[in-house]
Amino acid sequence: MKWRLMDFERRTASVNMAIDEAVSIAVGRGESPPTIRFYGWEPSAVSIGCFQSVQEEVDVEVCREIGLDIVRRRTGAGAVYHDRNGEITYSVICPLDMVENDISASYCTICGWIIDALDLLGLQGQFHPINDVLVRGRKISGSAQTRRGGVLLMHGTLLYDLDPGTMFSVLKVGKEKLSDKDIMEFDERVTCILNEIEVPWHLVLRALRVAFTCEKDWEMGTLSKNEMVQVHKLAVERYGSDEWTYSR
Repeated sequence: MKWRLMDFERRTASVNMAIDEAVSIAVGRGESPPTIRFYGWEPSAVSIGCFQSVQEEVDVEVCREIGLDIVRRRTGAGAVYHDRNGEITYSVICPLDMVENDISASYCTICGWIIDALDLLGLQGQFHPINDVLVRGRKISGSAQTRRGGVLLMHGTLLYDLDPGTMFSVLKVGKEKLSDKDIMEFDERVTCILNEIEVPWHLVLRALRVAFTCEKDWEMGTLSKNEMVQVHKLAVERYGSDEWTYSR
């Protein structure tokens, strides 16, 4: 089956999550092909896992003061700070029969594409179950997935640069860790591309494109008209809604 590759675009948090769901719906109906998508966040944002509480995880007032979006994902895992200039996000959306039944194995496979991209950049990545990629023992990528309607949606991040000051100011769990052992402990756990190698953003994105499409039949594509209609509806009625965002 031919994959659709959607090129990098920055969107608001609500639109980013709406696109992931709209494409998942279309793939589940057989209306759209399996899709690989790269994207960024405009403005920077915080996303929380489907089952998390905004009030417990996020300093909402700080987010409002500095103009950050807050969005609830359909996937699990923890709260994430998405920096406009510091992160490339990916989504893989495909029928379940195109991935392993075993969730851990599917994480290993798709995180392996991240590792392949890092290898193209001259970095040695390592899969760390269940959903992380490490470089020199430090986390550089994290992912989350959901399986609904016969479709896998897995999305995750590759850190290009780090802004721990902002991250710690908006994530409450970050503040707790910061008060424990300060920034030094964070530096021992997390890294980014620019901490490891000086390489332009566009070359990182190219490495990701090459790695994610390797040995696949694929073509560049965009959202269909039906997907765009669904995106607008979901962005307004779900992901841009306080009822959804603050539902826990």
